[in-house]
Amino acid sequence: MIQTKVLLACLFFWLLLLPAGTCAQSNLAGKIICLDPGHGGTAATDSFRQGITGEREEWINLRVALLLKEMLEKKGAKVWITRTDDSNISFDDRINLAVDNKADVFLSIHHNGTADRSVNFPIVYFHGNASENVASVELGKAVAKHLKQFLYGGKTPVSVVSDHTIFPTAGTKVLRGTYGIPGIIAEASFFTNAVEEKRLKSKHHNEKEAQAFVKALEEYFSASHPPIAEKNSQVQLTPFAAFQEAERMNPVALQWKADFEEGKKLFRKGDSISLTQAMELFTRSAKSFPDSYVAAQCHSYRATILQKLGKAEEARHEEVRVKERYVMNNE
Repeated sequence: MIQTKVLLACLFFWLLLLPAGTCAQSNLAGKIICLDPGHGGTAATDSFRQGITGEREEWINLRVALLLKEMLEKKGAKVWITRTDDSNISFDDRINLAVDNKADVFLSIHHNGTADRSVNFPIVYFHGNASENVASVELGKAVAKHLKQFLYGGKTPVSVVSDHTIFPTAGTKVLRGTYGIPGIIAEASFFTNAVEEKRLKSKHHNEKEAQAFVKALEEYFSASHPPIAEKNSQVQLTPFAAFQEAERMNPVALQWKADFEEGKKLFRKGDSISLTQAMELFTRSAKSFPDSYVAAQCHSYRATILQKLGKAEEARHEEVRVKERYVMNNE
């Protein structure tokens, strides 16, 4: 009896010394995850893709992805990664890596830039319409939730939006090409924010971001999700023109928040002239920063104004746009 108690005590002590997670298998074990560190090898062509002190987005993307790959593999996941150095990998090669290896998830890691250097919050993109791509939407919501917790202490706006908000006619190439696999592009923060750029150079900060992705993937795989429907099989929307990449660095884009606030003041006046002016400001704000946390509100105001101006069908179309393209867009 004494020997049994001694053996049990020794076993208990040995278990305490094991690394966390050794005894309980992660739900990531056996999952096939394709990581895509965005861009790479573009310094000569994308001068706008860097912070004020010269830190480039593609460098940050790669650092985070490599840390995440290591963390996921320790939990038993099979990880494919589209690049391991500062190389320019074609969109087709990135897509094929995920499709050919039958990935359970496609996660493209990015960081953002805009003209307003005060801006810093996470934006996560899914492809197409929310009602047709629920699995990707749920993945995106989990990622946004944990990025908010790990990087911002729970205090930040977040956006989970369709990639058609930024590329209105077709969405992004990598998400379009991997459609059918739950997939997102995650922009964890803005390298154009000077304080954030400094943090992004820190390995500790990069590790926290990678940990947020791990937690999000564990949350995502803890539930079942419906199959992804054929694109535009349930919803069809006309494109809404938006500023493209480098255009978002121009002076007009700096007015995105001011346009929104002034639009609200004019909207409250209620007369037809003020409503028309408000419509112009809400439209410009949504074009300047189409994936911002006020963009959905801009489109909601546009829908209401169209209704007040007797354009019921256009108003209904805008309401559908808000529902399908902006699933988490708040302060």
